[in-house]
Formats: sequence, structure tokens, C-alpha cells
Amino acid sequence: MSTTAIKDLYQQVIVDHSKRPRNCRRLEGADRQVEGYNPLCGDKITLYLKLDNGIVKDISFEGSGCAISTASASLLTESLKGKSLADAEALFESFHRLVTGLEPSHEAPKLGKLAVFSGVCDYPTRVKCATLAWHTLRAAIRGDEERVSTE
Repeated sequence: MSTTAIKDLYQQVIVDHSKRPRNCRRLEGADRQVEGYNPLCGDKITLYLKLDNGIVKDISFEGSGCAISTASASLLTESLKGKSLADAEALFESFHRLVTGLEPSHEAPKLGKLAVFSGVCDYPTRVKCATLAWHTLRAAIRGDEERVSTE
């Protein structure tokens, strides 16, 4: 597959998840709920997490944001259901390295669909959009209920 075809595919995934976000709903009975805000872009998110013995039983989000922020939150929720909190933390680290350009490009496929964000590192102002849900997740994992800001 050519580089152009891969970029087109990645753009299609981001557009799809931004227009039809998965798990975009209030999660009743959530064990953890954390708000996140990106003042640079105006993205706002509330992340809900339901745990069962350290496993992400369910995860969802509500909010408004740009296409990158919404798609990132949607793909985050799809990626974490059934994972342990340790796996979620490790995925946060890998994703953060990917979007900040610290993850070698050959490692991106290991992130599955999340690899669609590999080009974000070329646009520093968009990194905060892509990572808002992830920083909010990290706060939820740690049990920190303070509002998360990308600033």
C-alpha cells in the first residue's frame, strides 16, 4: 500500500470516529469520572470509567471537540475495554510517544487503529487535541478527580 493510500485510510478512520464516535454517552454507575479541557482548541470531555478488579469493564465519554479530539476519545474507548489498568497506562505511554514523535514509526502498527494518529506529531498544536482524552484517562486511572487541562 502506498504512503498516500495509508494517509487516506488514516484520514477516513479519523473522520469516521469524529462523525460517529463510539461509546459517546454518559456511563451510569461509573466508578470514576474526570473532566478534561483543552483551552487552545476548546475541546471538552468527561471520561467515565467502570472497573471490575482492576479491569476496564466499560468506558465512555461525553463532550465536544474538534475531529482529532473526538476521534481520539472514541478510539481510546474502543482500545481499552477489557484491559487492565496497567495495560491502559502502558497504552497511554505508547500513544503519547506516537503523537509527540518519540515512538519510532515502525512501532506504530503495534498500536492498531491508534496508529492513525501517527501524523499528529507533524502538527504540534494538534498534539493537545489528540492527547486530551488520554490525559483525562490517566487522571481517572490514578483516581484523580481534578479537572485535567492540556495547559
